[in-house]
Amino acid sequence: MVQYLAQNALTPTIAYTVSVIGSLLGLSFAARARLTVSGARWVWLALAALSLGGTAVWSMHFIAMMGYSVPDVIIRYDPLLTVGSGALAVAVMAVALALTVTRPTNARLVVGGLISGIGIVSMHYMGMASMNFVGTMRHDHGHVIAATAIALVAATAALWFASRLRGSPVIVGASLVMAAAVTAMHYTAMAGVDIAPPASEGRRAAPSGSSAHDLLLPLIVGLFVFLLICSLVLMLAAEDRGRTAPGAPTTRGEERRDGDGRLGSGRADADAASYTPRHSARGGTRPPSPDDDVWTPRRR
Repeated sequence: MVQYLAQNALTPTIAYTVSVIGSLLGLSFAARARLTVSGARWVWLALAALSLGGTAVWSMHFIAMMGYSVPDVIIRYDPLLTVGSGALAVAVMAVALALTVTRPTNARLVVGGLISGIGIVSMHYMGMASMNFVGTMRHDHGHVIAATAIALVAATAALWFASRLRGSPVIVGASLVMAAAVTAMHYTAMAGVDIAPPASEGRRAAPSGSSAHDLLLPLIVGLFVFLLICSLVLMLAAEDRGRTAPGAPTTRGEERRDGDGRLGSGRADADAASYTPRHSARGGTRPPSPDDDVWTPRRR
């Protein structure tokens, strides 16, 4: 615990900010998925899973790990386990979102919370297993249980937010709460980690694997750029489809070209064709009656 909490406050602040951004994107994508019934819903849900699992949880975890160091211990990361932990976080969030967003019931919320919560904890300890160093690692069981409980609550709350909340101010507030829960889970688990260097004082070569900056920084930056580009393109495409949908009526009626090639209003023409004023008889067989709204000049 002393090892981890002795770090400066800059890395936890950056990690929390990244988690807020990932939560904000993920909840916004989930809100759009709720409003879509076609195949585009699965695109929004995939982006939501990538944002929540890949950015709010996985990126936050490894950015926080960049601030972790142990005296006299060189830490490297196994690339396969590191990428696998991120894929696991995205996969469990995708399953949980598909359960809860497509049909938001309380039973599905509980099941989705269990799936995503256990998946998040598994992601965390899979990420810890990806660390290569010369020495021993020990996890305090009490902190593991506490971190698991926080992960279950955080995952269930995230799914509840994703399946029910509407409006930008509410989503922003939910993102702050969710990121706080994810960050609390990570630092609770890390507070129970103790890494001890080997007892022998011989020459300690660097273990196999990649350093945090060489491996994680390109992955996290690439994920951020991908999510931002996708969100921008899809949001602009959705707005453009809403404005220029083929056959969509406008406020002045559906425009079409008449026989002379001039633009006209199809709806207005149809209404005009079916409208018969009270003062005109169909076929001209009925003379005007006193009840008709026909102006007649007053005789002097």
